Amino acid sequence: MICFPNAKINLGLQVVSKRADGYHNIETVFYPVSLCDALEIVPADNGKTTFIQTGIQVDGNPEDNLVMKALSLLKKDFDLPEVAIYLRKQIPPGAGLGGGSSDAAFMIKLLNNFAGLNLSVEQMEVYAGQIGADCPFFIQNKPVFAEGIGNIFSPVSVSLKNYSIVLVKPPVSVSTKEAYAQVTPQPPVVPLKDIIRLPVTEWKNQLINDFEKGVFALHPEIADLKQKLYAEGAIYASMSGSGSAVFGIFDKALKLVNSNYLTTFTAIL
Repeated sequence: MICFPNAKINLGLQVVSKRADGYHNIETVFYPVSLCDALEIVPADNGKTTFIQTGIQVDGNPEDNLVMKALSLLKKDFDLPEVAIYLRKQIPPGAGLGGGSSDAAFMIKLLNNFAGLNLSVEQMEVYAGQIGADCPFFIQNKPVFAEGIGNIFSPVSVSLKNYSIVLVKPPVSVSTKEAYAQVTPQPPVVPLKDIIRLPVTEWKNQLINDFEKGVFALHPEIADLKQKLYAEGAIYASMSGSGSAVFGIFDKALKLVNSNYLTTFTAIL
C-alpha cells in the first residue's frame, strides 16, 4: 500500500505572542501543494518491521524518523502487523515545508487503512497532534487558518489552483529555534484573516512572514532568492514557515534556469 505525503507552504506567518510555556502563539495559513514524498508499507518478509529511506538524505537515526514515531504511537494502542516501510524523500528537510509532519500524518492514515483500524478523522488528528503541532493539518490536507502554536485550525477560503508555484530551496537549513530567536512577537496591525481574503495580486506588501527579517539577516542568500523570484515576475513571493525554502506564485508556467534546488509544482486545491 502506497501514498504520497505532500508538502505545505505558509501564506503569511505572524508571531503574535510568547506563551508562559515557552512556546509562541502564531497566525498563519497552511496551504497544501503537490510536491510530495512517496511512502509505502508492505507485509514484512521476515516477521520484523524494517525501515528504508531513500532520496534526499535526512540526518539522524532511522528510528527517530517521524514515520517510525507514528508507527510506535499506534502500536501502543493496537496490535499492528510487522511491516516493511519504504520512504522516498523528495520534500527537502529544514525548509519550512512540513515534510516530516506530512510523512507522519500519512503514515497514520496508511496504517489505518492497511490494518483496518477504523479510526475516524478526529481520532487520527489526535494521534498526529502528539507528534507535532502542524501534523494534524495533513490528515484532512485542506487549506486552514492556523493559530495557537499552529495546532488550532479553522477553515479558510483561498485557492491557488490557477497559478504556478516555484519553490527554491537553497543549500542551507534554518532551525525553528534559530528563527524564533530572531523575532519579536507582536499583535498584527491587520489580521491575517483579512489579508488572505484579498486578491493574490495585493498580497505582496501586506501578507508578511515575521520570520523573514531575522532569517534574512542571518542568511542573506535566502533574501536574494526571494527578490529573484519577483524579478522573474512572481505575483507574490515569501519564505515558507521558518525557512529556508522560498516560493513564488506566478500567473503562468515558467521556463526558469535549471537548478538543483528549484522545483515547479502546483496547488492541490
